[in-house]
Amino acid sequence: MIAQAVKEDIPQLVDLLNSAYRGERSQKGWTTESHLIAGDVRTDETDVLKVLQQPGSIILKYTNDAGEIIGTVNLQQHDRGLYLGMFAVDPNLQGGGIGKQLLKAADEYAKKIGSVTIYMSVISVRKELIDWYKRHGYAETGERKPFVQDDLTGAHLQQLEFLILEKQIH
Repeated sequence: MIAQAVKEDIPQLVDLLNSAYRGERSQKGWTTESHLIAGDVRTDETDVLKVLQQPGSIILKYTNDAGEIIGTVNLQQHDRGLYLGMFAVDPNLQGGGIGKQLLKAADEYAKKIGSVTIYMSVISVRKELIDWYKRHGYAETGERKPFVQDDLTGAHLQQLEFLILEKQIH
């Protein structure tokens, strides 16, 4: 089931995001960044709370029958369109359609609020992931942004930058 996340969901969201992107647990899935960024932390409770409380921002959660959060995506309203971030699926369940359902929910939310564009930042060397997004209607804009290392998300193991992908919503 897909629903809007609330403050009480933050610990589960943080665990999911960290396990999908960083550390040993992430290596069970194909979205891992552990070969690009050191450490076990992608985000923390303070960061997720800030995103959850930001005006024009929602976090959608995908829960299983037991009520566990096994997928998530953040959608933020910006002048350019709807920004899609913090997109994650439990590494043990990747490839089972949860991500596709979350992208569909993002499209539906964009239509609901009248946004005609969804865009995202993807690490430019993540070719397999970029190709997956392209198969779901996203296209490269040609725009690139620096990926600045911070004190939270881990040390970069190589030079990294973001590629901006965009999808038109009809």
